Amino acid sequence: MNTYICRKEQKRAIEMMNLIVIFAAVLPVAILLWYIYRKDNVAPEPTGQLVKAFAFGIVSVFVSFCFSIPLNFLGFYTQYPSDFVEASRLAFMGAAVPEEFAKFLMLWLFLRKNRHFDEKIDGIVYAVCVSLGFAAFENVMYLFQNYDDFVSVGVSRALFSVPGHFCFGVLMGYYYSRLKLCGFTTTRDRVLVLAAPILAHGVYDSLLFFTEVSEYLAAILIIIFVVFCFKMWKFAKARIEEFKPDEEKKR
Repeated sequence: MNTYICRKEQKRAIEMMNLIVIFAAVLPVAILLWYIYRKDNVAPEPTGQLVKAFAFGIVSVFVSFCFSIPLNFLGFYTQYPSDFVEASRLAFMGAAVPEEFAKFLMLWLFLRKNRHFDEKIDGIVYAVCVSLGFAAFENVMYLFQNYDDFVSVGVSRALFSVPGHFCFGVLMGYYYSRLKLCGFTTTRDRVLVLAAPILAHGVYDSLLFFTEVSEYLAAILIIIFVVFCFKMWKFAKARIEEFKPDEEKKR
């Protein structure tokens, strides 16, 4: 009887711990979702549409595997880089290209016949929802993979990884809106709608992977990484402000 009670209490403790890990993974995502939602408070998007876009982002995780696995099989990158070149290939071909392309594909599928996509800020809002759907699922996986150290990993990812995906989404949504709603298109916009988030994501991951390749340069690279994240966040905020409805800018 005592053994049964102990097992039951142990099971409850594990379930509670799992919920705490999931909460830690999802909290920074929820904060950034609320942030971008508040930026579109003149004519906010329907909640159901935002949830749907978020779900499309979760699906994009599995879509990205359809690109990253073949690229790995074909030798475009290795999971264990030993120098800066291999680290860059892993950052771009193993993460940035397949992940951002998968997000772009899901964003296009979601918006191509969506009647709610009628303001420039909407492109950013929906792209961020897709990107944060990806980030939420990825964050849950990372925290469970680092179960014994989930607090430090969770804090680190809350400060950098999740905001990183937020910024990648802002870049994609900004140029997507320019293509679809600005009344004119340029070759630059067609290229940057995918190239901008891929480049930002690739540089972000490259700086992280470089720190693992060179212990001697790690401190300098971490400083460069933090500065890069700060600059990227400022740039993303400026793009959001640029596309905010005129009524809101006057407040």
